[in-house]
Amino acid sequence: MNRTEGPSETLHVSTVAIDGHAVLLEGPSGSGKSDLALRLIDRGAVLVSDDYTILTAHGTALIAHAPSTISGKIEVRGLGIMPMPYVDAVPVALLVRLEDVVERLPTDEMRVIAGIVIPEIALIPGEPSAPIKVELALNRELG
Repeated sequence: MNRTEGPSETLHVSTVAIDGHAVLLEGPSGSGKSDLALRLIDRGAVLVSDDYTILTAHGTALIAHAPSTISGKIEVRGLGIMPMPYVDAVPVALLVRLEDVVERLPTDEMRVIAGIVIPEIALIPGEPSAPIKVELALNRELG
């Protein structure tokens, strides 16, 4: 893979790493990004960044980083900002858009971030099965 650094974007997403692959959790404030991240972490994921993530193109890969001001921190509603083990520089494999309603049988969607095409799905974040659905979607994308 080409390691030349390319364009960069900062998105309002929380990001976790599952088996070395970053999953972006996108939604407005209060939509459940940090809560879903915590539930994924409870299932073995590792925090990359909470609330905002820097995404940089490196060759054909999109790499996720936490802004230095929030590295290793996650907001836990009702408890405040908490320290959390984290990883950095993780290649992005999936974007999960958090919505109130999703299609029963969605079509394949893609998003271009910093010039890199990333698969995108929509999920209802508060559903008990949401963490499992994220893992299933990631496994599907990875083949």
